[in-house]
Amino acid sequence: MTLPQVCVCYLTRLSPEGNRQVLLGRKKKGLGVGNIVGLGGKLEIGESAVDAAVREIEEESGLVVAASALTELGYLTYLFPHRQEWSQESTVFVCDDWSGTPRESNEMNPVWFDVASLPVDEMWDDARHWLPGVLDGVPVRATFTFGADLESVVSRA
Repeated sequence: MTLPQVCVCYLTRLSPEGNRQVLLGRKKKGLGVGNIVGLGGKLEIGESAVDAAVREIEEESGLVVAASALTELGYLTYLFPHRQEWSQESTVFVCDDWSGTPRESNEMNPVWFDVASLPVDEMWDDARHWLPGVLDGVPVRATFTFGADLESVVSRA
């Protein structure tokens, strides 16, 4: 069975105080509504993960990113045995070169968070296991299986 393909991108910057920050937002609709997430979404038919990330970043935040500025740092598989239609595979990108000012969209309201204090308690449960490392440049390839509550990771491979 081929799982739906999605992408997520973590835009980073240095704050005026010199703290490394990442752009995240609270999801307003769709899968994961209410969670704080990175920018991204589903790949359209015939679209590469890179092209989808560029498109999704602009749609969700108004920021413009060149495909060449994206660094692929991961590939994650999400399995939801209790709601199989949620299962998917995600390509993970990080980017520190973009233009524009983040603006709210119908998907989320982007907000800068210090990397040192990620809001993992308000994110999908898997994020605590891999996001800090990815933001430090450590590639990840993993499979996360979620439990019957559709929120908790019950296994990682």
